[in-house]
Amino acid sequence: TCVNGIGERAGNAALEEVVMAIKTRSDFFGLATNVDTTQIHRTSRLVSQLTGMGVQPNKAIVGGNAFRHQSGIHQHGITKLRETYEIIDARDIGLSRGGMIVLNKNSGRHGLKARLDELGYEITREEMDRVFLAFKELADKKGEIDDRDLDALVSEERRTVEEVYKLELLQVSCGNQAMSTAEVHLIGPEGRETTTTSTGTGPVDASYRAINGLVGVPNQLIEYAVNAVTEGIDAQGVVTVRIDETWYKAEPARVERRLSIPHGQIPDINDTIATDSDIGHSRRSSGSVDHLHVGDQ
Repeated sequence: TCVNGIGERAGNAALEEVVMAIKTRSDFFGLATNVDTTQIHRTSRLVSQLTGMGVQPNKAIVGGNAFRHQSGIHQHGITKLRETYEIIDARDIGLSRGGMIVLNKNSGRHGLKARLDELGYEITREEMDRVFLAFKELADKKGEIDDRDLDALVSEERRTVEEVYKLELLQVSCGNQAMSTAEVHLIGPEGRETTTTSTGTGPVDASYRAINGLVGVPNQLIEYAVNAVTEGIDAQGVVTVRIDETWYKAEPARVERRLSIPHGQIPDINDTIATDSDIGHSRRSSGSVDHLHVGDQ
């Protein structure tokens, strides 16, 4: 079995489903496990973030919709008697009933902090200041904010590598009858702003060529993917790229997905510069998860 049911080809039996089936029907199976089921939800999110493989909303136990109720009659039934619609208690997998409440632009700092605490995040005062500002900005655009949005917001605010280069502006033009063109504005060392325009076979190729032309740090794009982590036209996207032999991931929670093309390349460049400064090597030996802050232009 594997957490979230991930596997090399068609996947494996989902560990959380097997464990919760045994726990829920222990009288029938006559079995028990030593698994701390209250860590299931947190572990599922961690595995999803580290592997870049999202969990479908309708997945049993850990899917985003597994314990959500929108219908009025469902909400009334859950309030009166949870077992009416839920054979498993959300608290058994580490969720609270607060997880069923969606935050919005009218939510305050204390409400956000309480939900982050329930999700297991240890947030410093400085981090909370940044996360709350990002939360209000996203809520104004998106309306409702759920746990997956909060995961992306916190991940974006927790950077592990100094931003030597910061993406200030990206503008891409493409079509089925023309070469793709990308204009990139970067803020580099000492706040120096540089701008260039490049063409390519597509928007991704054009963007990477433009960035490489500005920074001059050798790197080779091997694989690139953008996956939505929430639903709707304002969905947040997770950008996962493989540059040389290292995987990088960025979660641009506050920008539209069409602006996500270079998000995996900038962390690679910043990571390379930081590593060269520290140990004199051109790459880390293990993959890292780094994040890029994007300006509001």
